[in-house]
Amino acid sequence: MIKIFIVSDGSGRTAQQALQAALVQFPDSPDEIEIELFNGIRSVDQIEDILYKAGHEGALVIHTLVSENLRHLMHGVARNHIVETIDLMGPLLFKLADHLSYQPSGKPGLYHQANEEYFKRIDAVQYTFNHDDGIRAEQLEDAEIILLGVSRTFKTPVSIYLAYKGWRVANIPIVEGMELPAGVMNANPGNVFCLHNSPLGLSKLRQSRQDYLKGYAGPYASLEQVKRELNFANHLFMRQPLWRIINVANKSIEEIASEILTNMHMNSKITE
Repeated sequence: MIKIFIVSDGSGRTAQQALQAALVQFPDSPDEIEIELFNGIRSVDQIEDILYKAGHEGALVIHTLVSENLRHLMHGVARNHIVETIDLMGPLLFKLADHLSYQPSGKPGLYHQANEEYFKRIDAVQYTFNHDDGIRAEQLEDAEIILLGVSRTFKTPVSIYLAYKGWRVANIPIVEGMELPAGVMNANPGNVFCLHNSPLGLSKLRQSRQDYLKGYAGPYASLEQVKRELNFANHLFMRQPLWRIINVANKSIEEIASEILTNMHMNSKITE
């Protein structure tokens, strides 16, 4: 049996993928290969222990250590234990530093951190699409931001914009005569934002929609209808004084989202 140790100061995923890509080039190898992963390696003692074990078991050590000090230590200790090592990260960092005329940070975990942020955004976007326009309104416990508002107050575009920033957003339409879902009333009031527009401004927005639908939306855009809906919405908003009302009139999606996030940050500081 051939043993290979993977040593990383991060997750070790990079070395695992590189090793697997290389091993497929040896389909006829009769030997069984055992791979052991040592990740999150940051200390002298850890490297000493791993190389001692590798020396006794005759293992090949493949490492992706971004810390220059740890790489030097790895090479020195490996010689002492007569262990063969392959440095996947050092030569690449050296060549990049020479080409870019900058020195690498040498900080472990940055790649994993970048991946974590990426997958967080993907999760937020998926959550937001699954909770758009009142969908799954009974499942709001994981929502980080809840948007309320009557039709055409930019709930969906603001939700999607915030989702791409990494926030899980649910938006709930205010419909005249209908109560809010229980999940909204039970949510942290600091996470709930009420989107409001002026009657005239909202009527004009709806008129554009009305024109697109060739008049099939009934009294949807009439000033009288808009006033009734906004009055009903304001009545609901007043039930919780800690909900923040955001006036969306003449504001871009970015401006509305920025105002929401500013309030989120202020709320988090208050609760700390």
